Amino acid sequence: MKSNRGAAKRFRKTGTGKFIRNHANKSHILTKMKRKRKRNLAKSTVVSPADHRQVKRLLVK
Repeated sequence: MKSNRGAAKRFRKTGTGKFIRNHANKSHILTKMKRKRKRNLAKSTVVSPADHRQVKRLLVK
C-alpha cells in the first residue's frame, strides 16, 4: 500500500510513536491576531488521540 502523500507532508512520527502536526490559520490576514496567538500557532502540536488511528492509516507504508 502507498502512504497518502498529502498526509505525509503534514504529519511526522515522534520517537514515542505519537504524531506531530502544525497549526492552521498561519498564512494570511494575521494583522488582526495578537502576537501571542501567532507565536503559539507557529509551534507544532501532538495529534489528538481521537484522530491518531486515522493518521496512522494514512501513513501506512
